Order: sequence, then C-alpha cells, then structure tokens
Amino acid sequence: MKKIVILGCENSHANAFLKLISEREEFSDISCIGVYSNEPEAAKKLSDQFSVPVLNSFDEAMGKADGVVITARHGDNHYKYAKPYIKSGVPMFIDKPITISEDEAVMFMKELIANKVRVTGGSSLRQDAFIKQLKKESEEEFEGKTIGGIIRAPLSSNSPYGGFFFYAQHLVEMVCEVFGRYPKSVIASKNGDVTTVIFKYEAYDAVGVFTENNYLYYAERFSEKGVHGAPVASTQGNDWYYMEFKEYAEILRGKEQSMSYTDLIAPVFIMNAIEKAIKSGKEETVCLLFKQ
Repeated sequence: MKKIVILGCENSHANAFLKLISEREEFSDISCIGVYSNEPEAAKKLSDQFSVPVLNSFDEAMGKADGVVITARHGDNHYKYAKPYIKSGVPMFIDKPITISEDEAVMFMKELIANKVRVTGGSSLRQDAFIKQLKKESEEEFEGKTIGGIIRAPLSSNSPYGGFFFYAQHLVEMVCEVFGRYPKSVIASKNGDVTTVIFKYEAYDAVGVFTENNYLYYAERFSEKGVHGAPVASTQGNDWYYMEFKEYAEILRGKEQSMSYTDLIAPVFIMNAIEKAIKSGKEETVCLLFKQ
C-alpha cells in the first residue's frame, strides 16, 4: 500500500483525489494518511467526508508518507510544503501554479533533481483530450505547419490566493502544450475584464484571451491549410482530475515522470513575463532562469 498525504486541501483537487482513491479499484493500492490546510475548516470537511486524519502541521508526516500531493490554493505555499519531504525522495504532485517566484522555482527544481524526486502537476488543462489532440496535430504538422492560434481561459486578478497567478497557469499551460513550452516574449494589454496576451514564438504568434471570472475555456490552432478549434471542457470520458491523478499514481508506483523539470516550471517564467508586460505596456522577454 502506497501512503500519501495531501497538503493544502482548500481546493477541489483534494476532494476529487480522495474520491478517486475511495471509489476506483485501480487506486486501491493508495491510501491517504493525512490532510493539512492552513484553513482548518477545509481539512475538517475532508476528514468528515473521507475519514482521513487531519495533520497539525504540513511537515507532520515526514518519514511516514510514500508520496506527497500539494494542492494549496496559494502558489507561495507549494515549495514551503514540499521542502521538508524533498530529502526523502518521495514522488510529488504539485498543483498550479508550481510557484509564483522565478527564483523559488529554480531552487525548487534544483532540490528535486538533487534528491531524485519524481514530480508531476501543473494545470489540469494539460490533461484535456482536445488540448492533447491539438498538441499532436501541431507536432505532426497536420494540415501544414502551425501559423498561430487562440487560447481562452478564466482569470481572477483579485484572488486572495496570489492574484493574477491563481488562475493564469491554466491558459499558459494550454498555450505551452499546443504551441510550445518556450515563447520568446509576450505583449499584454488589459481592457475592462479582458486581458489579451500575444505569445511570440520564433515562427508565429499565439493569442491568449483571459476573461475575469468567466469560466469558459477555448482552444484553436491555425495551420497553413486549416483551422481547428473547440470549447475545452471536463466531461465524462475527459476527466481532468482523473487523468492527472492517474499520472501521479504511475510515478508513485515507480514510473518515470513524463515532463522534464524545465518544462514543469516554464509557466512560472511565462506568467511573470505576462504580469510585467501588463504593468509596463511593453514587450517583455520570457527569462528562463533554469535549464535541466
């Protein structure tokens, strides 16, 4: 039996993951030995629903857990919650945003690599079936080379959980998957409740449309010979929570992680560049400070 802890259980991921563990036979080899939140009522609610112990501190399960799942709403807590467990080498799931700070992202990944910690996570939108399809079409140059596209996703600029960074990785992660992990620079402007971002790549530009507190997702790829776009939604048979937890369960059981450490934290640098561009009104370079 693989024993995990869930740290930062304020959001829907914690509830969804515990439900999967309790209901799906394929996860019967995984048990949760504790949950922690800096919002005690969130931990108590999960404890009451799933009969899991509440941890008094985020480091209480050191030496007892085979894996760590970090789903804190505020990205500033992710590295802090992970740090006590890194030297044990246990596999980790880190929710979006991986971190908010670029320097912290670099330190985080260096420690994970030094201790051979296998990791997955980021935005669950990476798991969407249509996003995966567009990624495949781009890689295979279906209907010709990619010449651009549009991604739409929500934003919550005034969120108490990190403001811009709380929701921004959803859009950024979809852009990374479909158009490439490493845009050279970004240009951004805000008009009312809509923030538009131009992601500049070597051979084309992609457009991101952030909509404040409007929870619609959309993705479209432009190719030389066609256009392919559709709404993006989690539905039966396309369950983002299930797919990301399945990926984590696989590395918990010993499989290698599917993303490089550099790819995992690329959105942190892109989000910081976007925030700078919104404030400056200028084109801002995406400064990737870490290369694996």
